[in-house]
Amino acid sequence: MGLFSLSLLPPALVAVIYKDGGGTAFIQAFSLSLIMGFLLWYPNRHHKKDLRTREGFMLVVLFWGVLGSIGAVPFIFSNQPDLSITDSVFESFSALTTTGATVLVGLDSLPKAILFYRHLLQWLGGMGIIVLAVAILPVLGIGGMQLYRAEIPGPVKDSKMTPRIAETAKALWYIYLALTLACAFAYWVAGMDVFDAICHSFSTIAIGGFSTHDASMGYFNSTAINMVCVVFLLIAALNFSLHFAAFTRRGINLRVYFRDAEFKALILIQLVLTLICFITLYHSGIYDSAEETFDFALFQAVSISTTAGFGTESFHMWPLFLPMLLIFSSFIGGCGGSTAGGIKVIRMVLLLLQGSRELKRLIHPRGMFSIRIGGKVLPDRVIDAVWGFFSAYALVFVICMLILMALGMDDITAFSATAACLNNLGPGLGEVASNYASIGNGEKWVLVVAMIFGRLEVFTLLVLFTPTFWKN
Repeated sequence: MGLFSLSLLPPALVAVIYKDGGGTAFIQAFSLSLIMGFLLWYPNRHHKKDLRTREGFMLVVLFWGVLGSIGAVPFIFSNQPDLSITDSVFESFSALTTTGATVLVGLDSLPKAILFYRHLLQWLGGMGIIVLAVAILPVLGIGGMQLYRAEIPGPVKDSKMTPRIAETAKALWYIYLALTLACAFAYWVAGMDVFDAICHSFSTIAIGGFSTHDASMGYFNSTAINMVCVVFLLIAALNFSLHFAAFTRRGINLRVYFRDAEFKALILIQLVLTLICFITLYHSGIYDSAEETFDFALFQAVSISTTAGFGTESFHMWPLFLPMLLIFSSFIGGCGGSTAGGIKVIRMVLLLLQGSRELKRLIHPRGMFSIRIGGKVLPDRVIDAVWGFFSAYALVFVICMLILMALGMDDITAFSATAACLNNLGPGLGEVASNYASIGNGEKWVLVVAMIFGRLEVFTLLVLFTPTFWKN
């Protein structure tokens, strides 16, 4: 909490630079967070003890729970926007989990400090996700990266990037920061002003989807900006261990990407989605030219399927087939060890391979069939783990959706809102197509829980609800 309080100072500086208000709320929030952190730390400052696995699970959950709550304080203290506690918590957790669902309207007229803070929260959350996925969760034995290392051959497998967690986190920070700076520069060259370029680079690399304008990327009406966004979304949706292997070992080795099965699957998914969207939109005659149609189709397909949620167009106004297709594509999400949400590409590939194996067994009951990725045979334990994750993910989705419907939400809105928050996507359909301001407080708290479940890959949070966890 003490360290997190430092993140409240840059927005205060932005308020001083632009002189449009909002700075006082951040100074108050900084003081509160720093004091609370000190009061919690001081009595325990001499306590030295190694954490056990069980305490590690609790720590990971508290990381998002506590910081998400503290992150809501500036919104509570701020006069513009004037948000309730529920809305403030929703906005904070949406930012920190890189979901991108918002209760704010009139973004173009909000103080720059508030806008910058929302993007900064997403950027910090994205970095937290990377360190969590690549460095922390494997130590606890349940991380997606541990599964990834067990599945993927080549330079990433069992490398652990660096021997120590601290060194791994430092390497990830360098990669993450370098990509953010490159993205900001590219946005600026493409036509954004400095403030918009910095903010959108934060939300792009974090695959968060927040924008400084109500019209999102559509505000700029620029094909160049759209292409910059698409390229960096795809880069951020890749496993960050691949970036490490490609750029920090004996120079640049791009072959690392093309040897990776998950990378090839992700690119194939994007190509298929873009082609389907382009053909459907072109035959619908919504846009004037093939070039304009392709621009909208490519951008929206990549943005929604990687769980970013940026928009150049109100995609919910397209023929219903396309919005539903893109919402379902967000369940796949990006690669393991990326800032994207969803189930992750590698798990979906394994589920597909397992389904294919079962079909072969029906035809040849006595046959021995193995699942291979990149020439490596995977043990059945890995497949069992994927099926367990998928079933838990589906169960959480169904429960959250049914609770929303019980609270009075219509079926389309309940389905899309649950999918958008559990997959850390953001925009949905129905009442939540533009923002989440109109839904009730009860629904918002349910969706906050869904965001945390999705961000912590279900098991990390679900394990706290098992009796075994609390037994000595």
